[in-house]
Amino acid sequence: MKNSKRFATLAMLAMTVTLFLSGCMPQKMSSHPKVPTGFIYGSSYKYIAVPLQHIMERIADFFGGINGYGWAIIIITFVVRMILLPLMLNQSNKMTAQQEKTRRLKPQLDIVQAQQKVATTPEEKAELSQLMMKVYKENDSSMMPSLGCLTLLIQLPIFSGLYQAIQYSPEISSSHFFGIGLGQPNIIITIIATLFYVGQSALSLVGMPAEQKKQMQTTVLMSPAITFFISLFAPAGLALYFLAGGMIMIIQQMITTFIIMPRVKKRIDQEIKEKPIVTVVTKDMFTKKAAAKATETPVTPETTHTNKATMPSETGKRNSGKQRHKPQA
Repeated sequence: MKNSKRFATLAMLAMTVTLFLSGCMPQKMSSHPKVPTGFIYGSSYKYIAVPLQHIMERIADFFGGINGYGWAIIIITFVVRMILLPLMLNQSNKMTAQQEKTRRLKPQLDIVQAQQKVATTPEEKAELSQLMMKVYKENDSSMMPSLGCLTLLIQLPIFSGLYQAIQYSPEISSSHFFGIGLGQPNIIITIIATLFYVGQSALSLVGMPAEQKKQMQTTVLMSPAITFFISLFAPAGLALYFLAGGMIMIIQQMITTFIIMPRVKKRIDQEIKEKPIVTVVTKDMFTKKAAAKATETPVTPETTHTNKATMPSETGKRNSGKQRHKPQA
């Protein structure tokens, strides 16, 4: 649960940074704004957007006709996604294995988390954190989530450069793809692109336990929501990038859901059969500890005062002994 929230937060943060770096602001493409000259925007335009413009121009010339730039965006998206596909599938494999191991450790983790909620002192909280780390360590697992946002970070330069290529190129921004202007926002492409990501998110829930599926429902909606928000205000050419990417994401998710997940579960089952789960935490541990703590006599000012009043004075004993002792001549 925490790992999923962390991944969603990182994904949203990465998208926000992208929008900032690319200067993604709703504006009319027909105005042909001046190309950026600053260090960040200028460098991004010079070294990423301009090469992408040249690539799209060549692809558009190859296809010819008014739809050339639209096909160029789709082809660039396809090439980028195909290059990243092995890495994305490898990450899916690792994330699935980690989620499956965490699910097997959940009974012990729930006990520790329940105790963390009622812990009152820093010492108790630190001890429980160490105990949770021990649960993972003893079972050859990790508390750190797999870096699922790595592929997103890799795509950020392409995303930013593609936006600038469309925004600052009069030829691309004024082009059309089956009657849709690539330089202006378009609700049709926005809806289609969002639906593809909704489908990908729905596929990601297939085969999950009911409890985990319930926890993930909010998280999986983040990707479609981000796609819809950006595509709604961005030029249609950028939304077309999301649309083509969403189609490939569905294929990737189908591979993950119907091929990778069953293999990972089978492998984890075999590993647990050969090396059973190590029980580090039980409810009895905390029950006995609580009972022992309850039987301890609390030290209060009243009991301290009583003890002092009833306790013989050692100093008095020593003084009385000295008085009874006669010194020798």
